[in-house]
Amino acid sequence: MLALTACLATIPAVAVAAGTGGATAPTGPSGSGGGATGHTGTTGATSPTGKTGPTAKPVPTPTPRPIPTPKPKPVELPAAVMTHLHSVMAKAMKPLGSDSSAYAIDLDNGQVLYDDNAAVPRNPASVEKLYTLTTALAKFGLNGTLQTSIYAEGKLESGGLFVGNLYLRGGGDPTFGDLAFDKHNYGTGTTVTALARLLVEKTGIRKVKGSIIGDESYFDSRRGGPATNYAVDPNLVGQLSALAFDRGEGGSTGSPAAYAAFQLAGALRHDGVVVTGRSQAGMTDLFTAKLLVTIDSPPMSTLVRLTAVPSDDFFAEMLLKALGARFGAGGTTADGAAVVASYLATLHLHPTIVDGSGLSRGDHTSPLDVVTLLRDLSPGGVSSLETIGATLSQSLPIVSETGTLEYRMHATAASGHCDAKTGTLSNVSDLAGWCNQTYAFAFLMDDVNVWTAQSAQDAMTIALAKLSVPAV
Repeated sequence: MLALTACLATIPAVAVAAGTGGATAPTGPSGSGGGATGHTGTTGATSPTGKTGPTAKPVPTPTPRPIPTPKPKPVELPAAVMTHLHSVMAKAMKPLGSDSSAYAIDLDNGQVLYDDNAAVPRNPASVEKLYTLTTALAKFGLNGTLQTSIYAEGKLESGGLFVGNLYLRGGGDPTFGDLAFDKHNYGTGTTVTALARLLVEKTGIRKVKGSIIGDESYFDSRRGGPATNYAVDPNLVGQLSALAFDRGEGGSTGSPAAYAAFQLAGALRHDGVVVTGRSQAGMTDLFTAKLLVTIDSPPMSTLVRLTAVPSDDFFAEMLLKALGARFGAGGTTADGAAVVASYLATLHLHPTIVDGSGLSRGDHTSPLDVVTLLRDLSPGGVSSLETIGATLSQSLPIVSETGTLEYRMHATAASGHCDAKTGTLSNVSDLAGWCNQTYAFAFLMDDVNVWTAQSAQDAMTIALAKLSVPAV
């Protein structure tokens, strides 16, 4: 769930993971990781081939190279440590009942550290965002962007007079909005001020004898997700729209597209451009309209961070629709969910994906599936996913430091050492992530008291962190 300030009223993976029959030991990096790599060079001198023909000298026998000593396999935790860990985990899980599951592994050697009904599907709540954001990074790329564009139907005459209508076409950028709004809430974003100035700079336009038309047709017109039968959802703190300005503010008309058009007209007027017509919602004819300017969203890596740290449901659902619009059958929640499910299937993961945020009770996955994804994203997992995994890890809340984990597990071994995604509904509490990039875990707890479940999660996470970090 998202905690916002008061002003809010407020590439594709080419390798696949191992099968889902349980956590297996990582195979080790098979290619470049997330960092820079040097030239491979030669692996050693080879003997010349020699000349052919009767006068060729015999090829000397090369000196045998020593057989490399194999690296020792990572040592599994001692039995006494495992016994203590199991005791802590079992004690934490006991009050939660039979509808909770947990799974944790050692990424260095694949050792299963704890398994309590790990294969049973549970409600992921906002842990669902791990699937949405991984897919967004994989499909769009870390530097991929979403575009907001201005098209023209008319004629630009001398002196900067444009006769006709300008069309503001949204591309699903969740940060599009007012400069002060974006700065206060996100610290970055795509502003209508920047777009208006770009238009003036590129075209020299000084007067629009016509209207500004807001076009949100890149997505469907449903304002919420499955949790509210696609009606406006207060949990989103905004209305979904391909042309959402300040999180889909609708103004007096209630139309996000018309309101965004009105805001662009205002920004143009602020820059000295006269706009004579009334702003409204409509649709761009992409066959006849001329593209004038396009402005990009922040890169996908930034959008992922802005989604994950505060667990922003609005951003997650916007990215899901963007996935459907760009890579699926259309800009709908269902089409975006299909893209995510299809991508996860390439990793041999088959959760039930209904939305992007985890607000829907129809989402289901198991701790085993979640940890398998985390394993594949980790160094030594699937090499083509390491950069995505590093970006996702750096985007997650850090225990007792940032986001939804800022106020949990202070002054413990987990403080500053574990990054994870929280998930909360009225009777669901989940936590999944990494500790010291050495242990991956997922705790999915249904039909529980949220505070009791969080206490259990904290105890279990601290126990994992203690395996490599002494308690403070």
